[in-house]
Amino acid sequence: MTALLASVRSHDEALDAVAAGAELIDLKEPEAGALGGLATGDVARIVETLRARYPVKPISATIGDVPSHALDEIAARVIEVGATGVDYVKVGVAPGPAALRCLDLLASLPAAVIPVWLCDAEPGGETGAAATADLVAHALELGFVGMMFDTAGKDGRTLFDHVDADSLAHWLRTAREHGTLCGIAGSLGWDQLEQIRALAPDVAGFRTALCVDGRRSRLDPQRVAQWAGALHRSSGDYVPGRSAQAPEAARVPRF
Repeated sequence: MTALLASVRSHDEALDAVAAGAELIDLKEPEAGALGGLATGDVARIVETLRARYPVKPISATIGDVPSHALDEIAARVIEVGATGVDYVKVGVAPGPAALRCLDLLASLPAAVIPVWLCDAEPGGETGAAATADLVAHALELGFVGMMFDTAGKDGRTLFDHVDADSLAHWLRTAREHGTLCGIAGSLGWDQLEQIRALAPDVAGFRTALCVDGRRSRLDPQRVAQWAGALHRSSGDYVPGRSAQAPEAARVPRF
């Protein structure tokens, strides 16, 4: 089963997403970029609220859109966000000369870091699988608990416009062989539902598809429930637009 990760920006959105069936709550600020970070004080307050009502609900938070070569800033942000009490700290990693050094740093920090591969950020404006494949292999050697495949650009193109399904399937399969959980995100919507089901990642992450009018608008609990229902059902027995709560017995993967 693929679990639903809902990216939220506020206390109210977080509570709505959990009530509607989201298994993982991801804290970010969509106004600040693809992996825009919330103020750490806000992250800490949301974590405190969720822990009081849902003590085992997995929570992640991003550090913000920080370039991979800014190692000192990345380290400081990871430690700061990790201190808020989140389970996982998400860090965007783009292919490039600094990416491997960035991964080495992330693996050494006192936090459970989830590298997020920005698959549309190939150096020189080109996209492809080779650079990301090298990063995936190195991350698996370093022993991260999980990883996600995403896009930096939110321009209407999806993850599948930048990475072919065969490459994604290979990376997911390799990660499973290493005991590493994997997620996908990147402007995914109903048109990509069957591709998501075919890949069967541990986690599928959404923001835009869960909102009323674009990723910067308010999260809609009904859309969260619709996506939870879609991800938890077999192909062909779910109709987009029909509200459905997630099954009570749904397994929540933990990175």
